[in-house]
Amino acid sequence: MLFGPAVFGVTAAGVALPDVASALDATPSAVAWVLTAHALALGVGTALFGRLSDSRGVRASLLLGSSVLAVGALLCLFAPGLGWLVAGRAVLAAGSGAMTSAALALSASTEPADRPRVLAGFGATMAVFSAGATLAGGVLTEWVSWRVALVLPALSLLAVPLCLRPAAARRGSGRPLDLWGAALLTVTAGTFPLLVQAPALRLPPVLALALGVLFAGAGALLVRRVRAVPTSFVPRSLVTDGLFLRVAGTGVGVYAGLFAAMYTVPQLLVREHGWSVLAVGGWLLPGAVVGAALSRGAGRLSASGGGVLLAAVAGAMALTLAVAPGTDHVGPPIVGASLGFAAFAVTQVVSTGSLSRHVQPALRGGAMGLVNLTFFVGGGVGSATAGALANSVSLSTTLAVVAGFPLVGAALALPLPGRGRRRQLP
Repeated sequence: MLFGPAVFGVTAAGVALPDVASALDATPSAVAWVLTAHALALGVGTALFGRLSDSRGVRASLLLGSSVLAVGALLCLFAPGLGWLVAGRAVLAAGSGAMTSAALALSASTEPADRPRVLAGFGATMAVFSAGATLAGGVLTEWVSWRVALVLPALSLLAVPLCLRPAAARRGSGRPLDLWGAALLTVTAGTFPLLVQAPALRLPPVLALALGVLFAGAGALLVRRVRAVPTSFVPRSLVTDGLFLRVAGTGVGVYAGLFAAMYTVPQLLVREHGWSVLAVGGWLLPGAVVGAALSRGAGRLSASGGGVLLAAVAGAMALTLAVAPGTDHVGPPIVGASLGFAAFAVTQVVSTGSLSRHVQPALRGGAMGLVNLTFFVGGGVGSATAGALANSVSLSTTLAVVAGFPLVGAALALPLPGRGRRRQLP
């Protein structure tokens, strides 16, 4: 319940995008930032609060994140325009990142003998929320308000009181936080999707150049800090680890494909096929239920065949999206998006299982936070890419192009080891 509502920030919000664009008189490329900003802030929030959990304990991270989540929800509910809405979604996502990092830290800190059972339960929870997200988004958008559909991640607040006691047992190490490194990582991660979508946003050349300089400068300083400071926000031993890099690359491909599909498919069905938002949510539900079953099974397979399952699901998603321009039938977009939900849930379960066996307990929160940052930055790049493409090509062609993202994820997932060797990261 703590992590599950974070799924709504992507899937339920994606279903609501056509109504958001209509209500706020926004262009397709502009409304893509409702997803892009959420992806970036969720990734950064997960990384920041993950490191805070390692340093100060999960309970402190959970309480602070709850406040941020509540403020973001209020901003979204009362935002007068798209700019305020995007800002509210960013704050909301940062707080949701705290819920995500706390849930991952608590799941990864279980005893090895109990881990398959816990991961299976984790997969089941992901399954329930993944299966219901699109229909919930459609129902709320059609019968209540698209604003309510955009703040569904705030449901995590209901689970916070139930998690405070186990969170208190997960004490921090007391190590100081590398705030400078965190700032550099945030700037680097935040400017890249802006550069990707600069042409679609019609940014002035001077501003685009300034963003490029900022991205390059922050990235260079971050690399230098990682190399020079042993206790940097991004540990060198982690980002040079083969398993971490494969897990991160897999998630980037899967999340980029999902976010791109959730930007494109609802608008394709509404604008080109005349569907209602409620119909979109309803038709995405059966595929999400199938994906739910796969994610639950991944909890038990993560110690042996999780990588193979993930590669199969992501590969099927890529193939289905790639054939969208060749047919006027709605089947390929619907099936492709549904497989995206499954790939998303399976990725989360498999990555948690792999890294929890590979990283010492004191650093698991930070490691899971950083790998999820890469996942959601990939998601932000995916939605930004789809938004940029939609200005020059058809929505179905956009789906075919972004099919390359999950294809890369599938290729990287296949060699993921079943049982990771634990490595004591300094």
